[in-house]
Amino acid sequence: MSQVEPLARTGDEVLYAVEDAIATITLNRPERLNTISGPMLNQLGQLLLKAEADKDVRCVILTGTGRAFCAGLDLGSATRGEGIGSQTAAQSPTLDLKTTPPTVLFNMEKPTICALNGSAAGYGMDTALGCDIRIMAESAKLAAAFTKRGIVPESGGTWFLPRMIGWAKAAELIFTGRTLLSHEALEMGLANHVVPDAELMDFARALAREIADNAPLAVQASKRMMRMGLSETFNDHVHHVYLQLLPLIRTEDAREGMLAFLEKRPAQFKGR
Repeated sequence: MSQVEPLARTGDEVLYAVEDAIATITLNRPERLNTISGPMLNQLGQLLLKAEADKDVRCVILTGTGRAFCAGLDLGSATRGEGIGSQTAAQSPTLDLKTTPPTVLFNMEKPTICALNGSAAGYGMDTALGCDIRIMAESAKLAAAFTKRGIVPESGGTWFLPRMIGWAKAAELIFTGRTLLSHEALEMGLANHVVPDAELMDFARALAREIADNAPLAVQASKRMMRMGLSETFNDHVHHVYLQLLPLIRTEDAREGMLAFLEKRPAQFKGR
């Protein structure tokens, strides 16, 4: 689990690195507060798919460079009639929704952690909500500024927020376009942890390593069952969980987990 894949080339708008079974994907457009351009959107989607397909990756961290995680879509290019937020793009949509980051994030079986190094607004907030776990630096914010810009939460916010915090709180947040400080997001249940800015990535990597040390097939199956449970009755869900359990019991990892428990030692899982 010590294999290292170097960061992408300097100048790339999204960086990718793998170390100790953890893929770190970094939005890298700090001069524009990591606002999403068309090429950046495509690159992020492809790198998420790359991490999902890599059998050596057991957990994914999504973060950003500079003082923002992601300030949303690139409104500067949109107002010039360019980019994914422009009227030209709206009149001639070319996005494949199956490979855009929000859809990819939702369908990924690898666990995902969003390490919010700074503010997440609009599309950036939706992207953070699409991750399984959110860790916020103390200076980070969540800005649901959609209605202030004349749009809706276009990348999952209207689906995630009512399920995460309930209808009434989601309605207030979306309708007002309010910005949440990190401690407010924590109190509302939108963040798992808030940590000092300088400790963000160490904390995120420690949590990712804790996840990566567990049986990857079991972790991914658990996430798959949680996702299915969002739209199933309890009886249907229990049936599907049982069907998922049967092949897991026959894996090498299940045997290793039981032996490690009996022998009072850390388990060494291989994903088989």
